[in-house]
Amino acid sequence: MNVTRRQFVKGGVAAFTVTFAAPEFLSDLARAQGAHVRNLVVLYLSGGNDSLSMLIPYNDPFYYSRRPTLAVPAGQVLQVGTDSSRVVLGLHPRLTGLKQIFDQGRLALIQRTGYPNQSRSHFTGTDIWSTADPNNAVGLGWVGRYLDSLPSPVDALVGWNTTASLPHVLQSAHTAVPAIASPSGYSFSSPNSGAEAAAERTTAVRIASHVPVDRPELAFVYGSTQGALATLDRVATVSTYNGSLTGAATYPANNGFAQALKAVAGAMVRGIGTRVFYVTTGGFDTHSGQNVVQTNGAYYNLMATLNDGLLTFYNDLRNQALLDDTLVLSFSEFGRRISENGSSGTDHGAASVMMAMGGRVNGGLYGTAPNLNTDPKNPTLENSAGDVTFETDFRSVYARVLDSWLGTDSVGLLGGNFRKTSLTFV
Repeated sequence: MNVTRRQFVKGGVAAFTVTFAAPEFLSDLARAQGAHVRNLVVLYLSGGNDSLSMLIPYNDPFYYSRRPTLAVPAGQVLQVGTDSSRVVLGLHPRLTGLKQIFDQGRLALIQRTGYPNQSRSHFTGTDIWSTADPNNAVGLGWVGRYLDSLPSPVDALVGWNTTASLPHVLQSAHTAVPAIASPSGYSFSSPNSGAEAAAERTTAVRIASHVPVDRPELAFVYGSTQGALATLDRVATVSTYNGSLTGAATYPANNGFAQALKAVAGAMVRGIGTRVFYVTTGGFDTHSGQNVVQTNGAYYNLMATLNDGLLTFYNDLRNQALLDDTLVLSFSEFGRRISENGSSGTDHGAASVMMAMGGRVNGGLYGTAPNLNTDPKNPTLENSAGDVTFETDFRSVYARVLDSWLGTDSVGLLGGNFRKTSLTFV
């Protein structure tokens, strides 16, 4: 007899919950699907990334006049070419690894992404980017809706959240995504250790192995326990992953972001069934002491963390022949204001830059850079020429990922047609 969650709760056994995994009776489902499953890694740059310090219009004189202490000197930028508006651009000097990936044609930089009347609130802005709906920032996450659209049975590890709490972008109606900040810590919980803890787990396995057909509520509990334990076993295989056997894929030990990416790579290599991953790195709310080019300065260190983690992850997946199956997509809740403030920082702004990285990415510069001229009539700026105005609706980027990478219908999932033919990064 099949028992739904609703029937289970109605049957009076609601006190027993398995919070770390949904019932999952086909633990080998992912392996049976074959090795070539497209992976999506959603990367959130928390705090509002200053796109003008990451992707720099180093020939624009207003860039230097408006940022007398924060501008990256033209001689230090890592040149990446000219966009379609004939603006020459360069990456932050600490992004040497991303420059290598860009030169290999596997990094796309999508300029001036945002939406109309952009919120400059961390919370509302993050919710809007997560739901892909500026008019309903409390709805389900766009990735969560995608997971809900997958045909049953859905693997209990179809999604992997590398943070401690569920991000809005993964919120769904019925597809649970576990929070696995550390694979080694995602294990059978016991107040004891050693042989006693092992014995307790063995006992739990034995108890759950008996599924009484005449007690549907109890059968549901035991089935849930079986699925949970099987999920723990799969995650345990990831905890031993140390990267491919090459110095080019040694994840920096003091870089939490890189360690999260190592877990993501391990889950892919072990083939545990995960298709969507969420990772984040924070500190981008740089109101003061931004120190863009000063070694060990605030923004310099942010770029170091981002660069070193992504480069190692990229090399690891390439060595493991998984790069072509993986797409990394970054977002941040807003960009920063163009002019620096009185505290050697930048305040909340509007449009920013997104990144897409992977073995099948058509790299390059997408969209056009803003003209930083202070003329209030400047069409590339808004808020009395104080902020960069958006050119590409961020939902158009999502639409491309949904249609061309995940193979689903973006119109239905996003509630409208946001397709943009010029976005050919995948």
